[in-house]
Amino acid sequence: MKGIRVIAGREVRSLFLSPLAWVVLAVVEFLLGYMFLAQVELFLRVQPRLAGMDNAPGVTEVVVAELFRNGAVIALIIAPILTMRLISEERRNQTLTLLFSAPVSMLEIVLGKYLGVMIFFGAMWGMVACMPLALYIGGQLDIGMYAAGLMGGILLTGAFCAAGLYISTLTIYPAVAAISSFGLLLLLWVVDWAGKSGDTVVGNVLAYMSILHHYESLMEGVFSSADVLYYLLFIALFLILSVRRLDARRLPH
Repeated sequence: MKGIRVIAGREVRSLFLSPLAWVVLAVVEFLLGYMFLAQVELFLRVQPRLAGMDNAPGVTEVVVAELFRNGAVIALIIAPILTMRLISEERRNQTLTLLFSAPVSMLEIVLGKYLGVMIFFGAMWGMVACMPLALYIGGQLDIGMYAAGLMGGILLTGAFCAAGLYISTLTIYPAVAAISSFGLLLLLWVVDWAGKSGDTVVGNVLAYMSILHHYESLMEGVFSSADVLYYLLFIALFLILSVRRLDARRLPH
């Protein structure tokens, strides 16, 4: 556990001592803040019409759910940028050998680097989560849907980072890792599109593989252990693959 904390702390410091993390956080919060205010304005404009409808969507469905959806799209874009350097930069700078010689296991290295980047995204989602709480003061906020959507966003981002970390172990070029990670995540994002008009069985399989499909269920406030289990298995799979990849690199030494 100590090795995980040391490596995670090193990753967090390297992120926040560089302008990259601060610029990313500032841009993300500005964009999401603008989108949030735009959705609030839209809700206020259509609220008189919604008042006369049966089962009309509330502020949580119109504003909060859309905010979390936008947050997921932005996480899809920036996760490859932040994970591309986790291992590939160590290999390019020839510092990975130092990690291998340290009294830590491959699992501790992988978990430490994963935890480090997830702390950054935890800060990002924490700031995003504060925006809807302003609506709780002046209106009705569905706390269950809010909590499910926030949990889904964190799990989805965790899946992004696990896949990005694994891709980072495959190349010494961070740019290649970023592009490859984005391509893989985008494929998993849209994989169910191919099955929507085809065979039902194929469509169900592709829908289960889709990383977005499980997030949408949580966004609707439907908490399903199957969706949570999907993300946990996804994260575990790519972390295990990362450990095996690093083990394979260390064996010749």
